[in-house]
Amino acid sequence: MRILFLSRWYPFPPNNGSKLRIFNLLHGLQQRHDVTLLTFAEPAEVRLAEEEQRGRGVNVQDAKVQVVTWRPFDPRRVRTRFGYFSPTPRSVMDTYSLEMARKIQQLMATDQIDLVIASQFDMAVYSPIFRHLPALFEEVELGVLYERFLGAKTLGQRMRHGLTWIKHRRFLASLLANFQLCTVASPQERAILLDRVQAHPHVEIVPNSVDVQSYRTVQPVKQAHTLIYTGAFSFAPNYTAMQWFVGEVLPLVRSQVPEAQLIITGDHAGKSLPTQEGVTLAGYVDDVHSLVASATISLAPLQTGGGTRLKILEAMALRTPVVATTKGAEGLEVVSGEHLLIADSPQDFAAAVVSLLRSTELQNRLAENSYRLACAKYDTAVVVPFFLDLVTHTAQTAKR
Repeated sequence: MRILFLSRWYPFPPNNGSKLRIFNLLHGLQQRHDVTLLTFAEPAEVRLAEEEQRGRGVNVQDAKVQVVTWRPFDPRRVRTRFGYFSPTPRSVMDTYSLEMARKIQQLMATDQIDLVIASQFDMAVYSPIFRHLPALFEEVELGVLYERFLGAKTLGQRMRHGLTWIKHRRFLASLLANFQLCTVASPQERAILLDRVQAHPHVEIVPNSVDVQSYRTVQPVKQAHTLIYTGAFSFAPNYTAMQWFVGEVLPLVRSQVPEAQLIITGDHAGKSLPTQEGVTLAGYVDDVHSLVASATISLAPLQTGGGTRLKILEAMALRTPVVATTKGAEGLEVVSGEHLLIADSPQDFAAAVVSLLRSTELQNRLAENSYRLACAKYDTAVVVPFFLDLVTHTAQTAKR
């Protein structure tokens, strides 16, 4: 088939969760189909990708790729402010790209597209352009907005987040009418979609995945008493997680294990953390996998967010034991005490970290159990073929 894949994220290199998911799906699609990737990107991303030469399966030389410059949402723009009075979400009004719309129309006119895959909400907004074609909405995510709405405490927050939730939900319902099938990353996301959005096509769970085989070349040198968190602070749940951990959990850990050190990778976006000894802000690193594999514990102390955590799956594939909150482990078929440790209060989370730091036997047991789970359920060799079958089914069903 000729497939047009629309992406909000330029997936080269695959250095965040969204990019890695898209990268893996593209790699699988290209094994069976003729794929054109039409993606938003920032110029710096393209330059970085060219410098690194990608080198992991899909790359610009092998794939047909067209790029449109992404303009981030700015709530201060006049047009965006008028969005308060529109049924269309303000983020859509501000970021909708006429250039992207023209590119889609041009490709439809010249490439005889058989199927369109729109990755995430930012690309599904262009579905009125291709509503006459078979189409799949890849990764609907509502968890973050829904939690923000439910967690609003003040009257102002309830009004603001309530209005955003209502507009987004209604707008999403109108978009879903343009798709034969949509995917979500977790059972929790599927439940929110089915319960809270009135109109929806067939919904399938396609979990995040990692290429377990590719991690086997990593040769770590284990560093004692080392904790690691991988995640850019530009994504608000990452910053909130580290504020909580550094401010409330790490002091409790270091009171019992003074040697404990925390490494945080990813763009820190100029945001500060509570002052605490033993914290290294490593920023962007070329080889994050070696750092994760060398760490004693990988952390996932998330308080908010949707989908499933690729940081946990990567740690599993690298045989690094994980301590997570319930929210951090959400959507994964894991059992606390068997595959990882789950704790939610600062005291319980600190106790879990300390118990792992002090027990090599527990580290090894969790690492091996989680590795086997990653191979069985979250390997691209398992997940991507399932997704490819959904793609074929969507195209065939639309032709009937």
